[in-house]
Amino acid sequence: MRTLLNLIYRATGAAAALFLVGVLVMVITGIVSRELGIYVRGTDDYAGYCMAAAGFLALAYTFKHGEHIRVTLLIERLSGGPKKVLEWLALAFGTLISGTLAWYSVRLVVNSRRFHDISQGVDATPLWIPQLAMAIGAVVLLLAFVDDLLLSSLGRPPARLRKPAGDAARIE
Repeated sequence: MRTLLNLIYRATGAAAALFLVGVLVMVITGIVSRELGIYVRGTDDYAGYCMAAAGFLALAYTFKHGEHIRVTLLIERLSGGPKKVLEWLALAFGTLISGTLAWYSVRLVVNSRRFHDISQGVDATPLWIPQLAMAIGAVVLLLAFVDDLLLSSLGRPPARLRKPAGDAARIE
């Protein structure tokens, strides 16, 4: 199961990287086409869709690398049982929030598809298509939070995709 979960986290991280390349391609296409006097419809819109997809698809991958912003002012001063309880509460709260985000993201995709919602830009893209990346990213983030919450409940450390580089490598 751990191998499958890590594969999912890495796959969404790789997809996020590809969407960042998509942002680059759309921006360059827009710039070059303007200089050549050619009008390419929707490059700005598609760059935005790629940026949103990259952001959401990278959430779980970043979380499982321990790279999300954490405020450790209180937690670092605790030890033993109180620290574990506070860490568990933080994971439970994160699970609740990511579950809400996942629920509403999936609901948005379903409603956009049902109502044939299209973008207001010149591209007239059915909105459920770019929203799908947001929903997938939110669902995988929920999966990552549930994963860590279950491990924490069992008294085991969270499963990270790689070991942290140390406190000197990050500023919290």
